[in-house]
Amino acid sequence: QLYLVESGGGLVHPGGSLRLSCAASGLSLDEFAIGWFRQFPGKEREGVSVISDSGDRTNYADSVKGRFTISKDNAKNLVFLQMNNLKPEDTGVYSCAGARTTMVGLGTWEYDFWGPGTQVVVYS
Repeated sequence: QLYLVESGGGLVHPGGSLRLSCAASGLSLDEFAIGWFRQFPGKEREGVSVISDSGDRTNYADSVKGRFTISKDNAKNLVFLQMNNLKPEDTGVYSCAGARTTMVGLGTWEYDFWGPGTQVVVYS
């Protein structure tokens, strides 16, 4: 059984930082591209960032470039999303998702399985 579990969400003020983790079980992350997505109530899920199976390629949504960094530790089967200079519009449920391929984009249809998500709230 393949599954992903996110952690690291929480409450933070604007300008603050959080580091999200995505732990994988039942799979080896070096065979999967992993993406991070977020969703605010009433809005569609949007892609935030993606990292290739080997970890050598990354991509980001324009809204987070320069503030968020995705990384991967295949030996520990973990993917991270470092989020700096957080803004209220970054609030949402953040989920990681896996695609059994080298690299994919930020479309939800490109992924095969999802974690349940972790809540991030940025408030003044």
